[in-house]
Amino acid sequence: MTFTLAQTQTFLDYLTYAAIFVGSVLALSVFWVMLTFGRLYIQALANGTRITFLELIGLWLAKVNGSLIVDTKIQAWKAGLNQITTSDLTSHYQARGRVPNVIRALIAAQRANIPLDFRTACAIDLAGRDIVDAVNTSVNPKVIDCPNPVQGRTTIDAVAKDGIQLKVKARVTVRTAIDRLVGGATEETVIARVGEGIVSAIGSSTSHKEVLENPDKISKAVLAKGLDAGTAFVILSIDIADVDVGENIGANLQAAQAEADKKRFQAEAEKRRAMAIAQEQENRAKIEENRALVVLAEAEIPKAMAEAFRGGNLGVLDYYRMRNIVADTTMRERIAGGVEGAEPKK
Repeated sequence: MTFTLAQTQTFLDYLTYAAIFVGSVLALSVFWVMLTFGRLYIQALANGTRITFLELIGLWLAKVNGSLIVDTKIQAWKAGLNQITTSDLTSHYQARGRVPNVIRALIAAQRANIPLDFRTACAIDLAGRDIVDAVNTSVNPKVIDCPNPVQGRTTIDAVAKDGIQLKVKARVTVRTAIDRLVGGATEETVIARVGEGIVSAIGSSTSHKEVLENPDKISKAVLAKGLDAGTAFVILSIDIADVDVGENIGANLQAAQAEADKKRFQAEAEKRRAMAIAQEQENRAKIEENRALVVLAEAEIPKAMAEAFRGGNLGVLDYYRMRNIVADTTMRERIAGGVEGAEPKK
């Protein structure tokens, strides 16, 4: 198959146009890449950090803040943390970690000779802890007020064995334990344990005067209990800032107990009085019942006497003699005042 000169010329023109189009696309692509990533590449190159265009393009495709990654890698490179790669920073960024905080913490730890590696720092950061503050606290221990005034209490109240209340303010100096930061208890636990230890130490004191004379006994006793176990801190010291004398709790409790005993005894006495009144009423009822029986029995006497008259067992003289004896007896009782309602002899 043969081509004419015109057909050959047309084919060459198409090739030329295609080459120009492809070259233009490539030129525009290179220009766009240089325009988008050139600044970051030059910045990294100027600071001696190894970041390639492919890595920058990968960051862009992964929707990662390339400027943040470049800046943090430059910081790590300048600090001598050459083992941290772009992939490590990208992975922590995609895990919603705070990359700048991790790098600043690693730099601070390196300067202070604190053993801290990148993976541990990332784990602490992802756990929600402020890794920068933790490293700073490891270098410069911080002081915690006990109790925490933010919670509404200003003193720890405890009672000695003599019943006197003491109000104590303490300050706890702690240093962050990096190896126990993940999973370790927070400041609230330290404050609660120290408060419990102070209450126990004061409660075991024989007199409040002992505490006032030697407040350091409390701090030593509390510090010896190892209250920082399981926490993210190491307790360096516990200092008693202030000790005030409060109320006489023992006397107040005794007074309250005496008042309670008084009310209880009064209630028991009232109970006994009510029982006595009830017993008296019951006895009176029995007396009236017995009187009724006596009246009924006396009502039978005339019947018995009449029956005796009819049977010939009782004569008239016997009857009058008995009536005289009854009258004489009644008179004697009235004179002696022995009969109810009779006037006593004056």
